[in-house]
Amino acid sequence: MSWLALIAIYVLGDSTNVYVDNYVSDCYFKGNKSVAQKCFYIIPHIITALILIGISVATGALSEASMNPLLLFFVSGVMTSLAGIPYYRALELDNSTNLGIFFQIAPVLYLILGWLFFGEMISGTQLLAFFIISLAPLVVIFSTKRRNSQRVKLRAAVYTSFYVLVAVLANLIFVQQSSIANVDFIAELGFVILGKGIGNLAIIIARPKWRKRFSNVMKASNKKVLRPLIFNYVIMLAKDYAKYMGFILAPSAAIASAVGDSAEPIVIFLMGIIMTLIWPKFGREELKLRPIMAHLIATILIVIGITVLR
Repeated sequence: MSWLALIAIYVLGDSTNVYVDNYVSDCYFKGNKSVAQKCFYIIPHIITALILIGISVATGALSEASMNPLLLFFVSGVMTSLAGIPYYRALELDNSTNLGIFFQIAPVLYLILGWLFFGEMISGTQLLAFFIISLAPLVVIFSTKRRNSQRVKLRAAVYTSFYVLVAVLANLIFVQQSSIANVDFIAELGFVILGKGIGNLAIIIARPKWRKRFSNVMKASNKKVLRPLIFNYVIMLAKDYAKYMGFILAPSAAIASAVGDSAEPIVIFLMGIIMTLIWPKFGREELKLRPIMAHLIATILIVIGITVLR
């Protein structure tokens, strides 16, 4: 399978995850401590990770010499898990399409962090791209005239920025280690997923209120909340495999990231409209001219900005 097909699967999977997360957050958790759903992902993550690591051991691909770089993949997974805290908080505040726009500050953060940690230069063209991409969230925030709505969208944008920052750092660790470490891909993926599981476990242990919240939602829904969570986990596994394998097979991680970043806001925008028409309870987008035009303009700005950036 080509890297382009893998990135397409990743974009579709990631967009689906956002909508399912938003659905579970609003319909089951009622926008209250929705990060508690991390309780569910602890056991599936750890079991999946142990299976993948076991396969690497059985095939002889995992050795003591490869353990040091694999620990950094584990750290990457833990950081991805921690990024979920502001992510779920943002989902409680705003809808999927708006967050899809806010997520696209990632290319800007990649270059800024590359400048800070790796001494990479930022050109005038890239600064122009920063400016264009930065306009997209502002279009969404100020698409409503109501001050309260603007404040809510701004708070969601701030939480999303924290989420993207930590997620970008985690991805940089993975990409850097994949390029220099001669480690089996299955083992890499296994340690990333193990990091996610252990990270979720640490978060839930640290916050007993979130454990109680998950237990209460399970009882209130008669365990029906497990259906979208299981579906979301399967999509998450396929997405993670496609993402990391696509990054490895692409001519460069930067090119793969550019394709994914350009396509995702378009997919989220179209998915929001289609799902709201077909299944309003799942899509739940406001199909009015003003917000639709705001999302369309923001999406176009992001695509232009990322195109200029790359």
